[in-house]
Amino acid sequence: MAKLTNERGVGATFSLKDAPIENQRPLKVVIIGAGFCGIYTTIRMIQRLRNVDLTVYEMNNEVAGVWFMNRYPGLACDVPSYSYQFSFAPNPYWSSLYAPGPEIRAYMQEVAERYGAMRYIKVSHKVEQVKWDAELSKWHVTVTDLKNSSTFQDTADVVISARGGLNQIAWPKIDGIGDFKGKLVHSGAWDESLNLRNKRVGVIGTGSSAIQIVPQLQRLEGTQLWCFARSPTWIAPGFGDSAMRKMGKDPKATQFSHVQQHYLARHPEEFHRIRKILEDEAARMHPIAIQGSKESILAQEATESEMRRRLGTRQDIINALVPKFALGCRRLTPGANYLEALQEDNVHFTNERIQRITPQGLELATGHQIEVDAIVCATGFDVEAPPQFEVIGKDGLNLAHKWEPHPESYLGLAVDGFPNFLMLGGPNTGLGTASLTAVYEAQGNYIVKMLRKMQKEDYASFEADARRVADFSQYVDEYFKRTVFSDDCSSWYRSKKPGSSRIIGLWPGAMNHCLDALRSPRWEDFHWTSINRGGNLLRWFGNGGSLVLTEGDPSWFLDADVIDEPREGRPEEGEFYQRRPFSH
Repeated sequence: MAKLTNERGVGATFSLKDAPIENQRPLKVVIIGAGFCGIYTTIRMIQRLRNVDLTVYEMNNEVAGVWFMNRYPGLACDVPSYSYQFSFAPNPYWSSLYAPGPEIRAYMQEVAERYGAMRYIKVSHKVEQVKWDAELSKWHVTVTDLKNSSTFQDTADVVISARGGLNQIAWPKIDGIGDFKGKLVHSGAWDESLNLRNKRVGVIGTGSSAIQIVPQLQRLEGTQLWCFARSPTWIAPGFGDSAMRKMGKDPKATQFSHVQQHYLARHPEEFHRIRKILEDEAARMHPIAIQGSKESILAQEATESEMRRRLGTRQDIINALVPKFALGCRRLTPGANYLEALQEDNVHFTNERIQRITPQGLELATGHQIEVDAIVCATGFDVEAPPQFEVIGKDGLNLAHKWEPHPESYLGLAVDGFPNFLMLGGPNTGLGTASLTAVYEAQGNYIVKMLRKMQKEDYASFEADARRVADFSQYVDEYFKRTVFSDDCSSWYRSKKPGSSRIIGLWPGAMNHCLDALRSPRWEDFHWTSINRGGNLLRWFGNGGSLVLTEGDPSWFLDADVIDEPREGRPEEGEFYQRRPFSH
């Protein structure tokens, strides 16, 4: 034991930490949510970290997040299914290029079970509040067990919000919505017992859920359907159409037979080639997001031409539905049968403003009364809402108040004033083009690296630097000025708060831009507080030993960085290589 005299303290006592340099000290971690992000991060943590006491609280009674909550008819992923899956668990057994919701739900649950995540997940457990304790450098977590209606307290060194942005349904703000005497249902909380055959049904909205629901309801026996278009919207070609053509396949042949599925399962090289083509095509869509670019102009012209062709002589729908704003300002949504369904005899389309909802139906601004038996609100989610659980950080700071008038963060992952609190699927982490799954995995990998640094280097806490949060916000604002997303449209990408038009739903750049930004954490963008406050901040060096001496490969460095020799002078196969002596 030695006396230490330095700027941290005169005469401080120092002793070696009796641990190898890898030093995986115990951490207690709570993840909130078991959708795609929560499942992925759980699997990576149990694979890549040791000595972590992990609990995942999921409020639903099954895992799968938004794919568990959404049950509406026609539910499917509009991203090609071979792209919408975990990178480490490729699945060749999708029944369609655009996988139905129940298949995605089953896939996510199977992966969670197969990779051991379910051992750490507590379903039907709703987190009510997380509160930072500065003295202990821990979070106090209040949880309700929904099965027995009991509430208990937990603690954690680190809290990770994996709630995503698509779980807090947004009801339309229409007078009288509570007065309706018929069946009122939201697309994000569908009643699967609902039978709408021979019923008069009103559908409010023109977003992705409405575009999938309308063709399904239109086909029901005896159904009369009223579609209320609150906003114009671009109905795009299928996101996989270009890739399908590149593979020599018909873009309309989206159903996969059992023979096709088994073929890809037996030929992983071909399966990988198809996945690469799909991912490459999706990533290369990014230039259409740049306002005025050649790609953006051509894509808009082609999409408008196709919409007009499909709508034929229905000039009333063309006038109401074809936007004046740039392609992509609202989320691009493919709709294989939507425009055709709007022209069927049992469908009535209007973009007249809804004045109010009455006990019997809807009253339009023109005074026209429409009586219906059911109203479907396909009006999406409140993506800018703070977490449904209360988050209280340093000095009693409430995250909901912090995020007025709009959410700000560091890379969508962390917020100043909230130590040891990380987010998956936070603000400004969505994509206007390409699949989000790669971004979610990059966020999970980033978080694992943060926890590893905490463990190894004996940090009690980390907190995003407020200056870097401000820098990221400034970058977000400046970037989006040059994109189609800043055009004049109603979009969930944009803040709805009065006085704010900030883009809060999207990453400021391409998918690959985001992946590169998240590849290596910038430790200097955080304030780190050591467990050894006032002492030797290199005490984590331990006792001079290393785990590889007993548990690993002591000569790992021989294979760590293999560099090919130049072709000239390379030895022939089988010839022992002898380097010539250096000349002086």
